Amino acid sequence: MNNHPLQEALLALPDNALESIISSIFMPSLFKALGFEPVEYIPQYFTGNGTVDYAARHNTPNDIFVQTKSNPHLLIELKSRNINLSDGSTQYNSTIKQIQNYLGADAKNCQSVEWGIITNSKNIQLFRRHGKLIYPATLNIEITASNILEVVTDIKQKIENPQRSLTVAVYNNKGGVGKTTTTINLAAALTWMDKKVLIIDFDPNQRDLTNSLGIKNLTEIFYNCLEDKENRVDISTAIIPFKAKSPKSSKQLIFDVIPADNKLFDTDESKLRQEIKINRLRQVLVGLKNQYDYILIDAPPNWRFFSQSAVCAADVVLIPTKHNSMSSLENAAITISQFIPEIQEYRKDGSPIALPIFFNGEKITEAAKIVAQKELDNIINRFKHDHNFNLLPYIYPRYTPAAKKRDIFELPSYASIAGAVFSRTPAAYKDKTAYDYYKNLAKEHFVL
Repeated sequence: MNNHPLQEALLALPDNALESIISSIFMPSLFKALGFEPVEYIPQYFTGNGTVDYAARHNTPNDIFVQTKSNPHLLIELKSRNINLSDGSTQYNSTIKQIQNYLGADAKNCQSVEWGIITNSKNIQLFRRHGKLIYPATLNIEITASNILEVVTDIKQKIENPQRSLTVAVYNNKGGVGKTTTTINLAAALTWMDKKVLIIDFDPNQRDLTNSLGIKNLTEIFYNCLEDKENRVDISTAIIPFKAKSPKSSKQLIFDVIPADNKLFDTDESKLRQEIKINRLRQVLVGLKNQYDYILIDAPPNWRFFSQSAVCAADVVLIPTKHNSMSSLENAAITISQFIPEIQEYRKDGSPIALPIFFNGEKITEAAKIVAQKELDNIINRFKHDHNFNLLPYIYPRYTPAAKKRDIFELPSYASIAGAVFSRTPAAYKDKTAYDYYKNLAKEHFVL
């Protein structure tokens, strides 16, 4: 039985093949398997943030990519086989930073790019760019002649069928950090920025999100969607639009809500786990992923069925903390180092990832900031020593050995007390300062 050309190309590579050898023997077959013709990819493409090894885009009738060299869709950073791209290696981490730099929002020649790949022909990993955010779309996979066709086919399908929405779980294992306020007002700010947003109250015990918007609880509708393995229940029947007038104009602002469901509240955890798997919420949301730009899930402050399901459904996890609550910082660290990897292991596709923590709901003095930084430094050192887990990128995302920046995004308290609670209206719709705070949060992580 003859091998596929991609398998033949992989088998033809010497164990110590240099980048130039991989480029000449392996890359043409890889591009072919990904669905690109030779006139649809370019080596040594200047992104605006340095030169990536390859850029690719499918041609249109009036735009041949190798001629116009415009609007690439995919970037590939190629390494020699002696470069170690296994998980956690120094060379793997530096290569990720490279592809993130090329995919970055300030890479002026790559504003159209949605995908990035790193490979040395031993390992391969796909990354997705959604707005400003860059995150893994697959695990870092060790490729062999026996699995390469399946791996590349999966990557091809993802690239050719991108989902419109980014799903965000708002979670911390500690209560009182402003998860619900963040979910509602981030949705409001994103809507004001012309994004289509759905938010989900997946904390049926508290129901704070539903109550804050003055919406009635559902009775069995969402429960039935989750429990129905045959997908006979239409998820759209659980969606309620929340409408408000723009404070700046007569424009009507609308985001959609799936409220808390009474039956989810009334059903005990053991029965829920028997009837509904933790990946079921993720499955149900698949049908909505091309209808929204963002799906935000308000998760409860515990590591039980609802929070596990919310994190399992997410592409990324947004983690509010309090600078003056050691418990919220400690629980954020546990979420990042333990709970999210647990779901990554369950999903086996590299998702979700943790976004850097932010300080939520308190005005911070310089003295208080120094105290918080000392505690965070202790947490970083302890988790590195005790768990061999590097929390630094999740706490100080702009920190480098050269530029020891220890910035943490801050969302002051005014945003959560802008008189909106009793009016059943997001603060970001009632007050410009509140809107600016949440717009800045959206631009910090999501929106270009």
